[in-house]
Amino acid sequence: MSQAAVNSDLKRALENSPETEIDEETKQEPQPRNFLLLTILTCFCPAYPINIVAFVFSIMSLNSYNGGDIEGARRLGRNALWVAVASIIIGLLVIGIYCTVHFTTHSI
Repeated sequence: MSQAAVNSDLKRALENSPETEIDEETKQEPQPRNFLLLTILTCFCPAYPINIVAFVFSIMSLNSYNGGDIEGARRLGRNALWVAVASIIIGLLVIGIYCTVHFTTHSI
């Protein structure tokens, strides 16, 4: 028997194998972004109640994905991103105001 015949028989056997068939139900959607690293980094900004909320949204997004709720994980991840961005902006404002007050009221 030639090598080509053996390869085609093997290929045909593998194509008809139940292990190689993928159902639509078994396909796993990719994990939506939960921005966990960003929310951890925002915990160093001086806007503490807000960055903790961003961190909680991020963890809830991860838990929703693990529970199978892809759309909920996507929504909570988006919320975590917006709250983290707000936390960074508020933190930078607090730092800017503190530096402005400190350097304008104290003599050098």
